[in-house]
Amino acid sequence: MAELASRRMTLEEFLVWDDGTDTLYELVDGFPVAMAPPAEAHRILAVRLVSRIDAALADRRPCNAQIDAGVVRPDRADSYYVADIAVTCRPNEPRQQAVREPILLVEILSPGTERHDRRIKLLVYRQIASVQEILLIDSESYHAELHRRHDGHWITELFRGADASLTLNSVGLSVPIAELYEGIAIIADNEG
Repeated sequence: MAELASRRMTLEEFLVWDDGTDTLYELVDGFPVAMAPPAEAHRILAVRLVSRIDAALADRRPCNAQIDAGVVRPDRADSYYVADIAVTCRPNEPRQQAVREPILLVEILSPGTERHDRRIKLLVYRQIASVQEILLIDSESYHAELHRRHDGHWITELFRGADASLTLNSVGLSVPIAELYEGIAIIADNEG
């Protein structure tokens, strides 16, 4: 049954809530926030990345890569974020809505999501003990930013330009940036 979100919700209430549409929502501080449909470049990058990541995990099952994966904030019971891609090595369970013990989280940045992804999600993702790497990849330029946990600290590595090669240690994958962006219109001002 469809219901408007007119009050704060717990995580449990949110996970069974239905607004009667196909809109994708995140729960932020107890309030559902609608997510805008992704642009074409975003969708292309997501498919290319998730297919390569999942293929790299083929001999490490039950490890798997998922799109639009629910991520629960570890310190609060009123937040649920949707990562563009998440990797976990936990076995799938019936009716599981949030990814458990993610090792890699990926956000594909666009002008409309970059601020939220950097200021909110990145900080929350760093609090999840199982997370080894967080990838922020731009949908409009040859640019990726990898946050890697190392000895209890976070190290940031930048990948810039079409000649760069992106390496994800958590899943054992190295892929040329140019391969991911092939056929995607790049905004010239962001190439550098």
